[in-house]
This record gives sequence, C-alpha cells and structure tokens, in this order.
Amino acid sequence: MGKFATKTGNDGQYYFNLKADNGQVILSSEGYTTTAARLNGIESVKANAKEDSRFERLTAANGKFYFNLKATNGQVIGKSQMYEAEAGRDNGIESVKKNAPDASIEEE
Repeated sequence: MGKFATKTGNDGQYYFNLKADNGQVILSSEGYTTTAARLNGIESVKANAKEDSRFERLTAANGKFYFNLKATNGQVIGKSQMYEAEAGRDNGIESVKKNAPDASIEEE
C-alpha cells in the first residue's frame, strides 16, 4: 500500500506526494495555503483515483509523457513525473489507482 508523504515547502506552502510501496513518487500536489486544504486535496485524490476518466494523459513539448489527475470540477489535484514512454505513464496511472484509495498519510 502506498502513502501520502506530506511536507511544508520553503515557500511556506503545504504539499504532498503519493508514493508507491517502493518509495517512488507517483503523484505530486500543488501548493496549499493550509494543512486543512492539503488534507482536502489528499481526500480528493483518494476519491478521484478510482475513476479512469479523471486521468488526463498528456505529452510534453519535449516528447515525454505525463498525466494529471483532475477533480470532478476539472481542477488538477495531482501531477505525475515525466516518463520516457507511454507505457511508463500508463503504469504510473495504474499505480495511482492501486495505491491512492487506501494510502496512509505521513509527515516527512
């Protein structure tokens, strides 16, 4: 089972990363102004990760592949790393679907 690793950035904002069992970051958040807003973001990831239609599959200008996870209102709630191949991106999406719903929350 994965985990949501939370942290406070140097900018004073609150962030989280969803990490797989092996410790690899599979989804990163935007910055939040409060810890409560960050917790809402985590809960939104848990809920929306179950829906394949919430994953926006994209290709960057440099030809690498990535994805965004969007809430029902269309707001991006998490972004992936860059992948060399579409298959890597698709595996990343499957990893979010598998790990997010039951992931624990831990401060780092």
